[in-house]
Amino acid sequence: MAQAAHERTLASQLRLAVVRLNRRLRAQHPQSSVSLTQLSAMSTLHKCGALTPGRLAAKEGVQPPSMTRVIAALERLGYVERHAHPTDGRQAIVELSEPGREYVEATISAREAWLDERLAKLSSDERETLSQAAEIIERMAGR
Repeated sequence: MAQAAHERTLASQLRLAVVRLNRRLRAQHPQSSVSLTQLSAMSTLHKCGALTPGRLAAKEGVQPPSMTRVIAALERLGYVERHAHPTDGRQAIVELSEPGREYVEATISAREAWLDERLAKLSSDERETLSQAAEIIERMAGR
C-alpha cells in the first residue's frame, strides 16, 4: 500500500514537473503569430521532411480537416509550401519553406539556450542525474 502511494506521488511529481518544464520551454520562442499547433506541425515537418497533409495530420494526432486549416495558415505566412505528389495527382506534399525552417531552428535554438542556462547552474552530479532521467523518460515515452 505504501509503495503504491509512493508511486502515485512520484507519478504526480513527474507529471507536474514535465508539464511545468514544457510550459517554460514553449514560452521560449521568437515572437510571431504562429500558434503552438502550427509550430508543432512545422516541427514535425522539420523532423520528418515533406509529408502529405493526411500523414502530417496522423503524426500530429489531429483530423485531416484541422490539419488542412493549419497548413493553409502556415502557407499564408510563407512557412510551408505545397507541391504536387510525384505519383498521386490527387494528393499534395507539404514541406517547410526556407523561412519556415529558419523559424523552427530559431525556436529550437532559443529553447535550448534557455535550458542550457539553467543546466549550467546545476552541479555535475545533478546534470548526470538529469541525463539518466532523460534516457528513462525517452524509454517511458516509447521511443
